[in-house]
Amino acid sequence: MLKKGIVIALSFLTALNVSALELKGNLTQGGMVVGKIADAKQVTFNDKPLKLTGEGEFVFGFGRDAQATHTLSWVDNNNEQHTKELVITEREFKIDRITGVEKKYVSPPNSVLKRIREEAKAVREARATESTLEYFKDPVFRPAPGRISGVYGSQRYFNGKPRNPHYGLDIANKTGTPVLAPLPGVVTFADPDLYYSGGTVIVDHGYGISSTYIHLSKLHVKVGDKLDTGDHFADIGATGRVTGPHLDWRFNWFNERLDPQLLMQDTLASKSSK
Repeated sequence: MLKKGIVIALSFLTALNVSALELKGNLTQGGMVVGKIADAKQVTFNDKPLKLTGEGEFVFGFGRDAQATHTLSWVDNNNEQHTKELVITEREFKIDRITGVEKKYVSPPNSVLKRIREEAKAVREARATESTLEYFKDPVFRPAPGRISGVYGSQRYFNGKPRNPHYGLDIANKTGTPVLAPLPGVVTFADPDLYYSGGTVIVDHGYGISSTYIHLSKLHVKVGDKLDTGDHFADIGATGRVTGPHLDWRFNWFNERLDPQLLMQDTLASKSSK
């Protein structure tokens, strides 16, 4: 497993010092990278166009199973094409065997399959938001106190049956423990009762970056609400497919799942953290 804190801060200059490329973040599976090219008018990552801020900044991320090599390309103001190959590190992920999960969550009955599909579609649509908010550049704080009980990327077995890998960071604490906004954003999804994830909130931070909070016992926000760092917007719970109360916290770049632990500062989110 890769430990938190492996961060890149690289700068590349092409011939004649045209098109300075700066990258900051984690070049690894689950990592997020913020880049800047002062004179770029178009940027693509693996042929996907990236939205640019007014200062030429952009963001992208690597999923859990991302391949080792990636291509960043851009066109400068002189219409010259530039390409940079990025090589990321692969990670080893733990095996997580969980017992005592209710049978209906391991092998759901046919009567709930339509509900599960509809809920998954709604969540995907919320993660597909591409706003011009620039909160993805803000520091990311810990959203709740408690024991780290599950980590990103682990291959999960429920009652001995293999299921999807875990894409979040689990923070275990008692039901009702406040969940605080780890960075600013706007709520794009809020539902108190999804089949698998129970109480669920998704927050947009701009340019395809969002964060997800699941198994919540109570929601204090609705879609469209603006959050500032440290705002108390939900409570930890044991809703959905769980064996005990905890917060499952996730980060996303569109539909790529990122590792919150690579981004998180150890300080608990609060108004004083801003």
